[in-house]
Amino acid sequence: MSERRQREPPTSPPVKQSFVRCKGVASLVWRFSRELRHNMKRNHTITSIFSMKKYLFFASLFCLFSTASLAQNKQPAAEKSDPEAQKVLDRVRKKYEKHKTLEAEFTLTIEVPDQPKEVQKGVISQEGQKFRLDMDQQIIVSDGKTTWVYLKANKEIQITNADPNGESGFMTPKELLNRYQRGDYLYAITDKTREGNKVLTQIEFKPVNRRSEYSKLRVSIDEQAQLVERITAFARDGSRFTFQISRFAPDKAFKPAHFQLNPKEYPGVRVEDLRM
Repeated sequence: MSERRQREPPTSPPVKQSFVRCKGVASLVWRFSRELRHNMKRNHTITSIFSMKKYLFFASLFCLFSTASLAQNKQPAAEKSDPEAQKVLDRVRKKYEKHKTLEAEFTLTIEVPDQPKEVQKGVISQEGQKFRLDMDQQIIVSDGKTTWVYLKANKEIQITNADPNGESGFMTPKELLNRYQRGDYLYAITDKTREGNKVLTQIEFKPVNRRSEYSKLRVSIDEQAQLVERITAFARDGSRFTFQISRFAPDKAFKPAHFQLNPKEYPGVRVEDLRM
């Protein structure tokens, strides 16, 4: 019976100090990171379904970029957009919009003060509102209507309704790339670096809200491939979250079962059905 619980090479010319407003780009990353740090400080793994939903958002950054934003304490409106940064982001957005499906391998490095560094590897795939995230500690799957979270260490599967708005759960790459111009964050190109045979353009995002516990989000873009290479989120308490893309595969064909999880295939696992 299901149990219910509460629960750097060449550098760029001098950097422009102006930024362009951007809503929603980092809000869920910030929320996930805050809860993750809280759980780690209590010596817990990421077991909360709410933390896991926000984890999905962070993982979805494999093909784009990545606190809750408040209405007060905003930066002066005098700060203007960085047109070069916007051109780069527009090109990346258009690149991703061409693909019907996306898959990527990634490494997530979590650094929290006074805690051991945590490194997780995984694969994420996405088709429209459907997605699947396979990692060392958990599997998270959604068919657009239902979301399953399999917490391996806990031998537990949590089932929830999929969030169609994406505000508290997974947000697709296309949705994110369409939102970078619409909110309460500012961004600008800050550097260009060479890594191997790649030249990366670095764009930093800063929250308009001065009370945000996060200081910035740094996104490295391979402009030749027009793909996101790496995202790093910086918290004001010194925590750092780095999402490194190692392989990107667009337009891969997926069977419907790829975006579903059958609890009967996991004997001995406790199931918590949290659907309303």
